Amino acid sequence: MRRGLSVLVVSFVVVLAEFSAARAQAAGSGDKLNVVASFSILRDWVANVGGDRVEVSALVGVGGDAHVFAPTPRDARTVGAAKLIVVNGLGFEGWMDRLVRAAATQAPVIVASAGVVPQPPPYPPPLAGEGRAGGRLGNPAAGSDPHAWHSVRNAEIYVSNIRDGLIGADPQGRATYETNAAAYIQELARLDADIRRIVATIPPTQRKIFTTHDAFGYFAADYGMAFVAAQGFSTETEASARDIARIIRMIREQNIPALFLENAVDPRLVRRIAAETGARIGGTLFSDSLTALPGPAATYVDMMRHNIREIADALR
Repeated sequence: MRRGLSVLVVSFVVVLAEFSAARAQAAGSGDKLNVVASFSILRDWVANVGGDRVEVSALVGVGGDAHVFAPTPRDARTVGAAKLIVVNGLGFEGWMDRLVRAAATQAPVIVASAGVVPQPPPYPPPLAGEGRAGGRLGNPAAGSDPHAWHSVRNAEIYVSNIRDGLIGADPQGRATYETNAAAYIQELARLDADIRRIVATIPPTQRKIFTTHDAFGYFAADYGMAFVAAQGFSTETEASARDIARIIRMIREQNIPALFLENAVDPRLVRRIAAETGARIGGTLFSDSLTALPGPAATYVDMMRHNIREIADALR
């Protein structure tokens, strides 16, 4: 009898301990700052800066295309539950304002690109090693390039804004956010130096490539490249027959050596232009989205390293 009672007591204690541990774990996860990022690259940055203090999700997940994203009621519920919302800005998420209103959220919205000098549209597209230099402050709706993250130096601005947004939403985590952001910005500085070193190995006359849509203006400006694109800043636009004829003529005249596919864009146009011009397809670049693990662009740093390797291998 006593033995049976002892076993019952011990079992009760074990169950109680397990229940307490599970409750503590649930409370700990509940204490994390719930952050919603608009797309996967921002999610990666929030995770790096926020560390264990944040729970972050992306509305447009890996492999998704934010240009054509259509929010659902589930997305509105996700935004409504967030304590902090992080967006790119520069006109990239044309659907975000409507989604925030539909969610009736009171969470602060951090524009991670605040402070970036927008790239204007190239008229005409730069060729023959011109690249795109400079920039102007202006209304993003007037045609500025929203893909500012392709400049690693701009990425440092993004990370600083995310750090400040996390501190504003969770002041007790200031030390964590500042330490993580500083370490990550050092990693970005190493990445920027590596990209510049690789670009220096490409002959200047060869630094010309064709991509599907116009997402690499900031990369071109920072690293002295020339990019020609069939589509505009958004993948929603389509190249007309006249555009395609003009691009084919430019590729032939300027002897552009390589054409690149993009992970979120239909590859048929590039293949058609390659067949017409004889230029080779140099590989796949990642522009607007990361990949799932173990893909080649599972993080922002991985994405940028993958892209410059693909570019250098094709242009050398």
